[in-house]
Amino acid sequence: MVPRILLVNPPIYDFSAYDFWLKPFGLLRVAGALRGQADLRMFDYLDRVHPSMPVDLRSDSWGRGKFPVQIVPKPHAYSRFPRYYRRYGLPRTLFQQFLADEGPFDFALIQTVMTYWYLGVKEVLEDLRTYSPKTKTVLGGVYATLCPTHARSLGSDLVVEGSRVECLAPFLGLHPNLACLPYWEGYPRLAVGVLKLAYGCPFRCTYCSVPQVEPTFTAYPLDRSLAQLEFLVKQGARNIAFYDDALLYRPDQILLPFLEGVLKRNLPVHFHTPNALNARFITPQIAYFMVRAGFQNFYLGFESNAYDWQRRTGGKVYSHELVRAIDNLIAAGADRSCITAYLIIGHPHGNQQEVEASMYFAHDRGIRLMLSEFSPIPGTPDGEQCRRWIDLEEPLCQNKTVFTARILGFEEANRLKLLCRQLNATSVSAVGRYGSV
Repeated sequence: MVPRILLVNPPIYDFSAYDFWLKPFGLLRVAGALRGQADLRMFDYLDRVHPSMPVDLRSDSWGRGKFPVQIVPKPHAYSRFPRYYRRYGLPRTLFQQFLADEGPFDFALIQTVMTYWYLGVKEVLEDLRTYSPKTKTVLGGVYATLCPTHARSLGSDLVVEGSRVECLAPFLGLHPNLACLPYWEGYPRLAVGVLKLAYGCPFRCTYCSVPQVEPTFTAYPLDRSLAQLEFLVKQGARNIAFYDDALLYRPDQILLPFLEGVLKRNLPVHFHTPNALNARFITPQIAYFMVRAGFQNFYLGFESNAYDWQRRTGGKVYSHELVRAIDNLIAAGADRSCITAYLIIGHPHGNQQEVEASMYFAHDRGIRLMLSEFSPIPGTPDGEQCRRWIDLEEPLCQNKTVFTARILGFEEANRLKLLCRQLNATSVSAVGRYGSV
């Protein structure tokens, strides 16, 4: 008999969470590699269009929206933090009933992204031990890779670091085929899908974990990427988010051929870029093809207007490159209101970052702003510097909301967030006080 394998995307425990095209792509990729060799079942706590979802959980026009939420007691690490702590996702009782109805399972594969979301993993493991005690559990994903010792302390039978799927073969007694497409058919309904044209990133930003999680940059074959897109459309997805960490790198070999294939197929999809696009690579040609192929928004990794800070953290993009990218996108027909600049707040070198001036710089280009709170990631140069303030071995201390408030002060963090909302509420139709760069 083939083994019965359960796939679980746990609930989120955090101070805030929003479905910003959030899908467990790594878990789906592994499950796809096991297709035809096992009886697969999936339970995604963060599936907002699950048949059990209340009707008032609406999505916006691009497939984003709020998760079901409940206030829960704060762990001791957050006892003095003056905000409500919440659990986001489907009710726990629904999973327990699922196990009673669908179990038992031979194996359960579990993944989570943020290291400080591990309380959701802990909840899943507890219920598996109670309702399917003979199930062997496998924990993978970013948390398992960045905090493997802590991940093992939760009691999973196997912790997979990085993308080394080959270690699953002897544990499961199967032979994963990584050429297979991700397991999107596991969703009863699918409105949003995820694509990656390549994995890894050639840049080495000092605050980023990608070099640890996926240390090499490798493109997927073009025919596989186009087949993934067609499969997503067949499953019902109309909004597709790119999870690439360097979507615009080597565009002549990767992105442009893909977009040409998209245009030939004339598929009914909208593309989104929640991961930061590198403004340096947005040429007039790339901007033209992205807009024509159906990209609806452009999130640009700006982080800061301060040259010394830009250079010190990896030199990924400079201010004049942001301005040039915006000009190229507008010339190609992009809506200025759909261009957003990410800016980091709470960075340990924030005094050199000129956060407020950087916000006004981006705002005066007529685009939207989004503040990204800094999370101290173990193993990164910037994260390791934070050991002087926090216990970096406890993943809860890596929470971006808590750490930013600690570095900036609660009032200053809230002031910057309020300023961001105020700036986004206004419209700037022309280049403002800074002029050209």
